[in-house]
Amino acid sequence: MSGNIELLNTTLAATRAAGRAALIAYLPAGFPTVDGGIEAVKAAIAGGADIVEIGLPHSDPVLDGPVIQTADDIALRGGVRIADVMRTVREAHEATGVPILVMTYWNPIDRYGVERFTAELAEAGGAGCILPDLPVQESALWREHADKHGLATVFVVAPSSQDARLATITAAGSGFVYAASLMGVTGTRASVGAQAQDLVGRTRATTDLPVCVGLGVSNAAQAAEVAGFADGVIVGSAFVKAMLDAPDEAAGLAAVRSLAGELAKGVRKH
Repeated sequence: MSGNIELLNTTLAATRAAGRAALIAYLPAGFPTVDGGIEAVKAAIAGGADIVEIGLPHSDPVLDGPVIQTADDIALRGGVRIADVMRTVREAHEATGVPILVMTYWNPIDRYGVERFTAELAEAGGAGCILPDLPVQESALWREHADKHGLATVFVVAPSSQDARLATITAAGSGFVYAASLMGVTGTRASVGAQAQDLVGRTRATTDLPVCVGLGVSNAAQAAEVAGFADGVIVGSAFVKAMLDAPDEAAGLAAVRSLAGELAKGVRKH
């Protein structure tokens, strides 16, 4: 069975044709529970998310700040497994029809087996993977299996990436390019700023792939700012914080849906 890279491509093409950025929500699998995590994804989509990234909880998440680390810890203590990540992708995609990617560090895939992981993700209806710590020069095996199974390979670029390095990364990637708006870990920020705009411009000079910006966006005003220069706005910590701060799961789901609605208005206002 082939994965849904084409659905991802057509979704991003459609938002561009509509003259706006895509809203991409990130939520970890297994948080607060596996069932609760699936409902959180549905809530984000109901609120207006165009695309969703499912985080594969990891014990050493080098890109993630304290909010997502807390959620990952809850998920891991709850016993989340890769099978639960695949179930989250499958049920969220079947319920909504939107493209669902997995964001994961390399070690869990390496241990699970690249062929097994890509085959199962495609079978679950996944659109691809975001791989923040897989060096492009070591990605041939992954890309071979991802291509075979119709999955996007999304690499992360950062403000520190030199132009020649950007060209190497974007030539190897598919789906979109994840532009980290600043140096550091995930988390909400007071401003997203000029570094991100410069990075998007430099990345676009090397590729026709959409360039989507993450790290730091937490409200409609920031979403509108980033939507002014990027093809997609990626929001993670703000959704997770909404769940963590809620008194119960129902309130958390309502908060996620509400935040997605605000952000969806933001990406349409730039």
